[in-house]
Amino acid sequence: MRVRLLAGVLAITAALTACSSGGDDSGQATGQSAAKAGTVHVAVNPWVGYEASSAVIAYLLEHQMGYKVDLVKRDEADSWKGFEDGSVDVVLENWAHPELKKEYIDQKKVALTAGENGNKGVIGWYVPEWMVEKYPDITDYRNLAKYETLFKTDKSGGLGQFLAGDPSFVTNDEALIKNLGLPYKVVYSGSEDALIAAAQQATKNKTPLLMYFYEPQWLFNQLKLVKINLPPYAIGCDTDPRRIKCDYPPYLLDKIVSTKFAKDGGRAYEFIKNFVWTNDDQNSVAYDIAVNKMSDDDAAKKWVEANKIVWQDWIPA
Repeated sequence: MRVRLLAGVLAITAALTACSSGGDDSGQATGQSAAKAGTVHVAVNPWVGYEASSAVIAYLLEHQMGYKVDLVKRDEADSWKGFEDGSVDVVLENWAHPELKKEYIDQKKVALTAGENGNKGVIGWYVPEWMVEKYPDITDYRNLAKYETLFKTDKSGGLGQFLAGDPSFVTNDEALIKNLGLPYKVVYSGSEDALIAAAQQATKNKTPLLMYFYEPQWLFNQLKLVKINLPPYAIGCDTDPRRIKCDYPPYLLDKIVSTKFAKDGGRAYEFIKNFVWTNDDQNSVAYDIAVNKMSDDDAAKKWVEANKIVWQDWIPA
């Protein structure tokens, strides 16, 4: 009798041990192997805020849900091409792109929206705070013409320089400058890093700078840029890109997935649909990557360990 009782206790103990082996709150896999769960192909567009989002998503998919994650580094338009050839399952941060939605969602039917990601996007023209203190009326676009000489550079061909980022970013600036009759030339810095470096230098050295920039963006935790007041956005004012005379619209950023992933992605697809966080969430991870020089994985782990109350609802039952 004692032998049978001891055997039963051991069996129960073994069962409880097996049930508790799924992992801790900081992100250990829940018992579903990567081989069984499969691979999720996540596009990574070339700005650190997006990199922060993809880092957290990848960390949770791998450590909490047992998936493998393939991070596919591409610009925005090329990421959408991946829905068609199967190389991309998910775009985490889409900045409107009605032309891409029309092509890939409405016409080709290889993609669909998976809801908003919680980030609120702002695009606009900015100057360093010191310029507004010295030239209080500079935030009115109609006064930019009289300040043209402040912004002339070797690259601007005798006009004021307007510094843009990567040519692949969402931008209306060349059309805006032309249609508003401003004596400026768009000069492309080539990257987000170059824009950030220019803003830091202009703030530190008090050199003039008129630039394209956006939020969410960790740099606003470090210094202050002031937005230029362009003609206000109204629905339809940007329908014809060649004739734009208005500011950029507010963006409620959304997630785009391939139709195949929506059909066959299972828990990973449900997880992506559930993913919603704030600009502050993204900025905190991006700051750790860009300023504190943490690896993407370490920055994601730090955020995950501190924010279970946020991400636990993303994990499907």
